[in-house]
Amino acid sequence: MFNRVTSFCRKVLNRDNKVREIDDLKLEIIPRQEHGISRKDISENALKVLYRLNKAGYEAYLVGGGVRDLLLETEPKDFDIATNATPDEVRKLFRNCRLVGRRFRLAHILFGRDVIEVATFRGHHSGEKSESKGDKNASQSQSNDGMLLRDNVYGTIDEDAQRRDFTVNALYYNIDDFSVRDYAGGVEDLKNRVIRLIGDPETRYREDPVRMLRAVRFAAKLNMEINAATAAPIPALAHLLRDIPSARLFEESLKLLQSGHGYDTYVMLREYNLFSPLFPILEEHFTEDRNSKCEQMMALVLKSTDERIATQQRINPAFMYAAMLWYPLETRAEEIAFESGLSYYDAFMVAANDILDEQVKSIAIPRRFTAMIRDIWQLQLRLSRRSGTRAYKLLEQQKFRAAYDFLDMRGNVEGGQLSELAQWWNDFQRADRDDRNDMVQVLNKASSTKKVRRRRKAKPRRRKPQSNQES
Repeated sequence: MFNRVTSFCRKVLNRDNKVREIDDLKLEIIPRQEHGISRKDISENALKVLYRLNKAGYEAYLVGGGVRDLLLETEPKDFDIATNATPDEVRKLFRNCRLVGRRFRLAHILFGRDVIEVATFRGHHSGEKSESKGDKNASQSQSNDGMLLRDNVYGTIDEDAQRRDFTVNALYYNIDDFSVRDYAGGVEDLKNRVIRLIGDPETRYREDPVRMLRAVRFAAKLNMEINAATAAPIPALAHLLRDIPSARLFEESLKLLQSGHGYDTYVMLREYNLFSPLFPILEEHFTEDRNSKCEQMMALVLKSTDERIATQQRINPAFMYAAMLWYPLETRAEEIAFESGLSYYDAFMVAANDILDEQVKSIAIPRRFTAMIRDIWQLQLRLSRRSGTRAYKLLEQQKFRAAYDFLDMRGNVEGGQLSELAQWWNDFQRADRDDRNDMVQVLNKASSTKKVRRRRKAKPRRRKPQSNQES
């Protein structure tokens, strides 16, 4: 089936920054008639970029996840391109181009909201600052732990394949002859449904700890298993994620938990000790039987998110984070109220700030989302106050629907009065004006009865006069 064209030694850096050979990597070229990729399944904008690069004399390949998903006969989310043109050369070809990234410079070709990412072939790094192909931005640097801090070293397609993370991503679709270049046995691993890292796993994870998250994400998304050698170092190296910029981990958290396979990904992250570095606040709320209120809420919100994505409904990261962090917030509010003597509402507001301040240290949730998280949390305190005109005013709140959906989840976890409250709001939303008035009137009567009873209990009892015999 495959035409073997060439072979070469795969080389990576070890922890001492020395190049060492691992094994022979075989390039296999799969001609057009032997694979199922068709140009009609490729984004029109991606084809425009591929053809223009090719016409200008550059090599141009659809690469990575786009090729992988097309071979799996699923619709790719992104179409990424690899080329031997430098970012500056790409920018000269496309007016709608902007250069992004510091760690590795990329060219983004903008077609309205559609963005085609173009990366220059990466070369071998040496641990020292270097110039590459005359590009003034080409340089590379590493931390003492082996993490790549800057990686703008350009090379050939063969070197680029060696630098790819997983075998199933070292696949290149050639726009020149429509063949697929498989450098690391990726097609075979796709057939066997295996996620396998290229190179020495510990070295590659130290270069970029986010690769551990990617291994889990691909395994969950593609319903594959992580190769034993690829999985083995992960639990011991999970702590390296704490050195990753929190802004980058925010983006990764969305890919992990809001890609349609969030619950399965979460379970696998827990299995490999990768969840705690992302959400350290939640660790103390986890139990051995994985059935705490916090863990039940995690399962509910992630499964709900997966279902909404499957049915093409809108999702908002703020709702997911609000649900995930709710029980740590409740616990913190109770502690502050007990220790400081503040009212529960004031303690709740202080706790909300504390929880979010702690969480953004590991995952930099943007302010536009933290503001909505606070709104959802505050409304949880107000939804029980429904008498008079309060219910009508709450219904008009911009974040009411999100707050109600979260209340319903809390009711599913805790049951009792909370479940009854969620059902009341469900009925109130569906009722017409007259029925809503009746529902509120019932609450008003119940509220006034309680007030009368409280006043009667508050009256002091009269002492019985002492009898003459006692005196």
